This record gives sequence, structure tokens and C-alpha cells, in this order.
Amino acid sequence: MLKSAIAIRHIEFESLGTFEAVLASAGYRLHYHDVGSSDLSTLDPLQTDLLIILGGPIGVYDTDEYPFLIEELALISKRLARGLPTLGIGLGAQLMAASLGARVASMGTKEIGFSSLDLTDAGIASPLRHLVGIPVLHWHGDAFQTPASGVGLAGTAICPTQAFAIGSNILGIQFHPEVDATAGIERWLIGHAAELSAAGVSPQALRADAERHGRRLREASRAMFGEWLAGLTLSSSSCEQCK
Repeated sequence: MLKSAIAIRHIEFESLGTFEAVLASAGYRLHYHDVGSSDLSTLDPLQTDLLIILGGPIGVYDTDEYPFLIEELALISKRLARGLPTLGIGLGAQLMAASLGARVASMGTKEIGFSSLDLTDAGIASPLRHLVGIPVLHWHGDAFQTPASGVGLAGTAICPTQAFAIGSNILGIQFHPEVDATAGIERWLIGHAAELSAAGVSPQALRADAERHGRRLREASRAMFGEWLAGLTLSSSSCEQCK
């Protein structure tokens, strides 16, 4: 049996990166649903084993400028109400939090760069324990509050809400462990050049830190993601026969 995974992607270079190999090893068939070129109304949020919502350079509150967000929030809410396996990264985690009734707003500053997480007791007991002492990539200006139904897992000095979980099936992470910092960081530096300039962040410094931390981050992140996948409770009705 082959398991199904759908990743909602908002911008082409913000993909699953190093997580793709972990999904394949765990027996998942991955399909990207690209917002802007694929119609969200064609997605049934209940008919896939795993839904992943990826990052992007817009805010959950930008519904007037980007009306698709209303539809995306609705389908995420429908899935989370069933407790089905769902992972949100960056904007994806913010959308999950918002759909659960939590506030998402600007921090008034940007957190862009590599730094380590401070894990809560719940975080130490979770798959995020693999990231202890590992500088991860942060790239955001908004932050979510931990949903009332969730448990906070990690924070940083700038942003105390870096991750939350609801049981073993639902995980939202503000940072970006999926980025292949050894090979894929250049696309981020080019794609977000205007944001880096406005924030006064040096591409040269980010590139150097990616080279310094990339290999350790890749291995630790894959271990984290693999352990999380292994702990999921899947609905047998959404599995598809391997062809």
C-alpha cells in the first residue's frame, strides 16, 4: 500500500526540500498542489493520508488581496476538526493556528537567519528533540499564538511561539527545517531579495551560515520529520493502492 501526501505550495522554491526523501522512504506518494495554478476547490482535505501546508511571503490576514486564503483556511479547518495528519511550515503553521482560532499578527520585526530553538518540556519529549543545539533557518515577520487546543513546543528570544502540536497528528512549525541549506538556499536569497534588503539582512552572511550549519541541519531535520511520520495515526480510508 502506498500512502498519499499532498503539499500545498504557495511559492515554487518553498518546497519540501530535504523532507521529500523522508516521505518517499516512509512509503508516501507526494503531490504538490500549487496555489495560483491549481484550483483549491479540487482538493478534498479529508481524502489524503497527510496534508502539508508550506510557507509563503503573505499573511493569513491578507484575504482581500489574496482571496484564496479564505478557501484555504476553510479546508484546513475541516481537516483539523477531524484530527487528521497535518503539518504546517511557516505560513502553513500560521494558517493552521488561525483556523484553530489563534491570533496571527506581525511581530513588528523580522526574524531571518539561523539560530537554535529553546524547547519546552513537551518539545523535548517530541520529535523536535532532534533539533536541540542545531541552528535552524528562521524567515518570518508574523507569528502565531499557540492555539488553545495545542501545546507549545519551542521558541526563540524574538518569537516565543515557534512550534505547536495537537496530539501526535497535528504539528505547526514557524521555522524552516525542510530547507536544503547546502544546495537550496540560493533560491531563497534570490526570491526574497527585496525582503532581505528591506530588513537589512546580508545575503552573504546567510549564505555563509547555510554552509556552516547545512549538513547538521539536514540530518537532524530528517530525523525529526521521520520520527513524526512514524507516530502518525492514519485513516485507512484515504490510503491508495500502489500501482
